[in-house]
Amino acid sequence: MSENSDLKSGLKEMIVERLFLKVTPEEIDDEAPLMETYGIDSVALFELVVGLEEVYEITLEDEEFSLDLFHSVNSIAEFIERKRGG
Repeated sequence: MSENSDLKSGLKEMIVERLFLKVTPEEIDDEAPLMETYGIDSVALFELVVGLEEVYEITLEDEEFSLDLFHSVNSIAEFIERKRGG
């Protein structure tokens, strides 16, 4: 369970750093709709994809990409866990 919360904490830090958000990672709710709440656009989504690939050493294939994947911290964390086989 703590591995999952560590994953979410790391994700929040990466999101704040890469998107230059003016919030702290702790302020991001796990279920908050990221695009609506933080105004994430296509350029920011690309930055998140690059971040996921660099930080978590996973590859996001074209057919895996969907906006639903980036809905919330929880949805991104679930994707990473699936990619890692966990």
